[in-house]
Amino acid sequence: MIKLKGPAKSRAASATEVARLAGVSRSAVSRTFTDGASVSAKTREKVLAAAAELNYHVNHLARSISKEKSRPVCLLAANLDKPYHNLLLDALTRQLQADGRMVMIINVTSDPQSADEALKKALSYRASASIVMSGTPPEAMVQACVESGQKVILINRNNDIENVHHVQIDYHQAMHDAVDRFLEAGCTKLCLVSSTKGTPSLLARERFFIEAAKEKRADVSVWRSHDTNYEDGQRAARELLSKPERHQAYFCITDLVACGFLDTARHEFGVSIPDDISVLGFDDIPQSGWQGYNLSTFAQPYDGIAQRVTAILNDQVDQDLTSRLAVIPKMRSTIRQCM
Repeated sequence: MIKLKGPAKSRAASATEVARLAGVSRSAVSRTFTDGASVSAKTREKVLAAAAELNYHVNHLARSISKEKSRPVCLLAANLDKPYHNLLLDALTRQLQADGRMVMIINVTSDPQSADEALKKALSYRASASIVMSGTPPEAMVQACVESGQKVILINRNNDIENVHHVQIDYHQAMHDAVDRFLEAGCTKLCLVSSTKGTPSLLARERFFIEAAKEKRADVSVWRSHDTNYEDGQRAARELLSKPERHQAYFCITDLVACGFLDTARHEFGVSIPDDISVLGFDDIPQSGWQGYNLSTFAQPYDGIAQRVTAILNDQVDQDLTSRLAVIPKMRSTIRQCM
């Protein structure tokens, strides 16, 4: 029987091997790769030549693990297939890397046990901070991270956990703005297309939208699906638009839901938007601006969240542990003038 040989396993060259090949001391190699350190031009030339021959690279993580800014920042995230999470992850990683930080992404589910395990990994990697984008970790685990010297930042999570930083969207103002947009268009019969997922951000949007509608004396009803995907918007449209009497305006809890709602309303029910009904979304994902949707929505301040997180990591914030950021209305062509 013929045994096939795979490629030979390689290992990273060490500084000691570079020193031996260059004919210099181990400390001379270290000084060569340390900014500002004293080393002669001849020694530097020999060390660099040996390093190139051995394909040697400095292990910056091992060298500077004691420096807070050089330790990794862990991002705990889930549902990375969804546009909102992609956009937030992109903004955070760009901002953190520009700040000279190494980022480690841990994919978690939304349940507390998964977030708990992820925070344990962050502790074992001696992360300088953990940024929770998804899931609600147990308070005891969060406190363990804080006591170990980590900063913990929760993005749009429950803020009943103390001694951590919270970065949240001002959903109160955003939902009042959403109701105002419908009322300005003459729409008083509103429907909130929501979800039973029960995440903190979704619950806040739902609560403040209903509160604003009642406060402004608009008629509001709520329809909920299991999730916040395109298919959930389709399901909502099929059920709601089949009723004899339709609402004048529909606020979809996310843009993905709104896209599914719009496509089904147009192609299966022949509904003209915005002539027959008005539709509003939330998140301002790239698809919402496509010509086929041109969806009126609210833009999440992705870059603003990332900048605030970086400011927290650099101790450039005041004593208030909760930051609230405003969304940006993007009114396009899916809100009509109701009669």
